[in-house]
Amino acid sequence: MSSTVSYWIFNSARNSIATLQGGRRLYSRCASNRNKSKWRLFSQAPATLENNTPCGGFALRKAYRHTWTEEDDFHLQLNPEQVPEVLRAGESAHKILDLNGVPNSVLRFESNQLAANSPVEDRRGVASCLQTNGLMFGIFDGHGGHACAQAVSERLFYYVAVSLMSQQTLEQMEGAVESMKPLLPILQWLKHPGDSIYKDVTSVHLDHLRVYWQELLDLNMEMGLNIEEALMYSFQRLDSDISLEIQAPLEDEMTRNLSLQVAFSGATACMAHVDGVHLHVANTGDCRAILGVQEDNGMWSCLPLTRDHNAWNQAELSRLKREHPASEDRTVIMDDRLLGVLMPCRAFGDVQLKWSKELQRSVLERGFDTEALNIYQFTPPHYYTPPYLTAKPEVTYHRLRPQDKFLVLASDGLWDVLGNEDVVRLVVEHLAEAGRHKPDLARRPANLRLMQSLLLQRKAQGLHAADQNAATHLIRHAIGSNEYGEMEPERLTAMLTLPEDLARMYRDDITVTVVYFNSDSIDAYYKGG
Repeated sequence: MSSTVSYWIFNSARNSIATLQGGRRLYSRCASNRNKSKWRLFSQAPATLENNTPCGGFALRKAYRHTWTEEDDFHLQLNPEQVPEVLRAGESAHKILDLNGVPNSVLRFESNQLAANSPVEDRRGVASCLQTNGLMFGIFDGHGGHACAQAVSERLFYYVAVSLMSQQTLEQMEGAVESMKPLLPILQWLKHPGDSIYKDVTSVHLDHLRVYWQELLDLNMEMGLNIEEALMYSFQRLDSDISLEIQAPLEDEMTRNLSLQVAFSGATACMAHVDGVHLHVANTGDCRAILGVQEDNGMWSCLPLTRDHNAWNQAELSRLKREHPASEDRTVIMDDRLLGVLMPCRAFGDVQLKWSKELQRSVLERGFDTEALNIYQFTPPHYYTPPYLTAKPEVTYHRLRPQDKFLVLASDGLWDVLGNEDVVRLVVEHLAEAGRHKPDLARRPANLRLMQSLLLQRKAQGLHAADQNAATHLIRHAIGSNEYGEMEPERLTAMLTLPEDLARMYRDDITVTVVYFNSDSIDAYYKGG
């Protein structure tokens, strides 16, 4: 590892922490001057590291602490063989099979995840709807803990799948429950969000899903909702259920505690549904989805499919001001955060920005051990007219064309450091390096920027073996490239070497899924194949 790079990262981390105890340093995520955390406590109402009396009426996750000694520096270096092992630990890839002999519009997907938080707060999922022909891809970025992201990643696809069912299928589902027979299979997971912490409370979740499909049955729609409606209703209904589950009386302590952690943490979500040439993307928060497009002349471009819901989105600012009195125009967004505390303006959970103060107080006074659940209580100033936060998604429809080559979905940990065009360029570089799409790249002229990028990459090939996964390639460059877009092995090693609490000061969790489309199948659709 370059001593200059590692010295700068470790020592600038130390300098950003003001808390010292003797010869040992206490490192807190909340103390970072890089301002990476999505939740932020106000300086006028600080949360102490000693975990003294809670300071208000809202719940926030506690700051994690890491105790550091000077001797630890000598045990932090990764050797060259360990770097790819760390980068590839979260890799996943899957080839999509044809549907009843008909080529699928999706060829395969590649995914990866690199944690900064401990435990990681991002989640990802890929599943096929067994009662329709759709494929679903999701990225879920948690904040204030991982509980909400885990719950949403496990449950959202089921709500969408149920929304798309016909009246007849819903009747079969209800009949199976009433007669205590096995339910029809709903999903086939191709990439499950991970080991569930909710195995003991799935009956509660199924009960709420059943209430939802009963309400759909009451609508008496023969063909079910269309995809845009299904996505819109599913996001909002799941968020509503998350809120109601903790308000309802629950006798089981584990269920109550988990429901509280889910409701008082939060998650943004970006989900894509692909059915033939029909691509729908639903987004709540600051995850993002883009298309990589190759025109007939060989030029590559980026087509954004989402807009970040944050303070830099003028449409979001206008929406928030419309929904609250004019007297709050200057306080609804402060320091580029919702009410000065939360970066995304839309999210699941986060009931402390949705419920009234009275409701929050009544729920938290039911005997919850907020200390054991690692939750602070905190009231942001200027909290007058809730709800301030919504899980309502923006839904985008795009009809796939043969020139649409791939879709990238990722949490904001990637977009914080790489622009849309950079991501497309890096995926194209990866395809060229891995020898994929060789006929297209050989047959068509490449633009000057792509040629320059390929030359830089070939120059660096001696520094690492070619990545076999596009998501890994993106993560490598997100944390290992300098300001000129050049890969610096020393920087990459230093960023991967940082211990858990320090890592969060310099980057976020990064989760990426790259979906490759079958251009021949899409072309055949337009030709009536």
